[in-house]
Amino acid sequence: MKFEQTDIEGVWIITPGKYGDERGYFMETFKKDLFTENIGDISFIQDNESKSAFGVLRGLHFQEGVYSQAKLVRVIEGKVLDVAVDLRKSSKTFGKHIAVELSDKNARQLFIPRGFAHGFVVLSDAAVFNYKVDNVYMPSAERTLAFNDPMLNIDWRLKEEEFLLSDKDKKGCSFEDCFLFE
Repeated sequence: MKFEQTDIEGVWIITPGKYGDERGYFMETFKKDLFTENIGDISFIQDNESKSAFGVLRGLHFQEGVYSQAKLVRVIEGKVLDVAVDLRKSSKTFGKHIAVELSDKNARQLFIPRGFAHGFVVLSDAAVFNYKVDNVYMPSAERTLAFNDPMLNIDWRLKEEEFLLSDKDKKGCSFEDCFLFE
């Protein structure tokens, strides 16, 4: 497994070794001792999975306060542009974002620590998206940051009219009015 620190402190790209032959492939997608050695001791408590069609944009989501979540995300099938926005006021990269293409072909994963808003848009016909979280889902703590906030200037690679959005994602708060982490 290869661990690559990104330009945003705490956000990592993880690329597992993928071993294949005419029968298919095998790869380890998570190994606690390597994860702890490279990133830290995170105790993931739940795995989630979603399937979405082309143009579906989910995000930018986060949970505030004690319900904040760290995530380890990957794509099992298809291709997405995955985005994490730093909401930590004390961070050198506060307000900055990272956008990483994740796909079944490149097998890359993205680790996003607590204190970030997270989202993705599907770039293939469909995508199966998997993520581990280190905290429970608490609806009352869930927040949505506007995916199209001009202060963020995120290039989602699609035209806005191509997006398929939930009502919640259409009504995200502005970065200026967003909950921030210390």
